[in-house]
Amino acid sequence: MQSTSYKLGRFFLCRLKHDSKLTRSIVNFAREKRVKMAFFTVVGAVKQARLAYYDQVEHEYQKIKLDQPLEIANCFGNLSLKDGKPFTHVHAVLVNKAGKTYAGHMIGATVFAAELHFQELLGKKLEREYDQTTGLALWEFGGL
Repeated sequence: MQSTSYKLGRFFLCRLKHDSKLTRSIVNFAREKRVKMAFFTVVGAVKQARLAYYDQVEHEYQKIKLDQPLEIANCFGNLSLKDGKPFTHVHAVLVNKAGKTYAGHMIGATVFAAELHFQELLGKKLEREYDQTTGLALWEFGGL
């Protein structure tokens, strides 16, 4: 296992705008505050969402399109760098009015009402690089 340690930086509580794009809003916030690394949670509801499941054999995401109002039962992620730019990795569990749940890698969602809890991390730059084995952009710790 590769790892490194970080110190906690600023902690932000944010209200995302109605009709905004959830993941794009987080990236834009990070740029505005000049945050390069963070972890976060989101609570609230979305008007629609796009989740995905990663096919480990084909090395591609299988998309799940959800064009309906959904409550965010759980949403968490991290922010690091990919190609020198802020990049979010977000997973979510969403529930519809009948109580049916959907979960996976969040590609995007349109906010109905949502609150972001955002914890900055300070320390060595954390960048994602292509991993030949998985076909994913994974954290590279520089041989630690």
